[in-house]
Amino acid sequence: MSATTPETASQATEAEARVSDDGTRTLYEGCPLCTATEIENLREVSCNSHPLWSPGLPERMRWMSCRACGHVFTEGHYQPAALEKLLEKTNPHQEPGGDAQAGRAASARIVGAAVDLAGGKCGRWIDVGFGSGALLATAAEFGFEAAGIDLRGSVVEKMRGLGYAAFQAELPQISDEGMFDVISLADVLEHVPFPGDAMLQVRRLLRDDGLLFVSCPNSDTLVWRTLDAADRNPYWGEIEHYHNFDRARLYALLGVWGFAPVRYSVSERYISGMEILARKMPESGS
Repeated sequence: MSATTPETASQATEAEARVSDDGTRTLYEGCPLCTATEIENLREVSCNSHPLWSPGLPERMRWMSCRACGHVFTEGHYQPAALEKLLEKTNPHQEPGGDAQAGRAASARIVGAAVDLAGGKCGRWIDVGFGSGALLATAAEFGFEAAGIDLRGSVVEKMRGLGYAAFQAELPQISDEGMFDVISLADVLEHVPFPGDAMLQVRRLLRDDGLLFVSCPNSDTLVWRTLDAADRNPYWGEIEHYHNFDRARLYALLGVWGFAPVRYSVSERYISGMEILARKMPESGS
């Protein structure tokens, strides 16, 4: 897997953007999905009890709602210094090797479903934000030529030490265009400042008819509603997240981004989580 380091449009305009009062976030000028500027405050919560919180990160989070498309998102994404501070810590269950057997069992169902949809064939798989490494390792166990990327240098080093292809990189840095059979964004999309930009990169890297695995919390479940009613929903204080999706909205977005969902399932790994396998559709007109 080779890499380049192009500057993205978001990076190029970072200096021109508005910053939150505490200096930790670059504020969204509009909805990060549809770009509409008619957005309103939804709720504000404390987040300084989160296990990854440390001084230098915001103590409260403000969530917004887009009046045009209904998307729910934080007021902004982290400034580089705050993001660096956040990445200094890792949740124990997201460390390579953490609860490896349970991770292997949950990942086997995901990888097996992808193999079935691929007609029994294994090709090249890249796992984005691999965390514990369970999905990456299980894809390799099934016979995929598997590699992973992650922002946390510590987990990259540990995964390499365990004998897997791991890189500290982001999607725009990967130059193997159209070379991957499967790309997984396992509980990653909600962490990305601009999901549409990430999905353009996924399309660039996937071969024609390639598969995308995406999972994230589903904000339209009985579990989510019950947690909200009891004022115990941990996702409102999740300092690593920028977005909340529900199934209907994510399915619609996948269509806009050029993917056709082919399988839905419920996550065994996270509260109220959903898992979707989708196939890359041809370019319109091709």
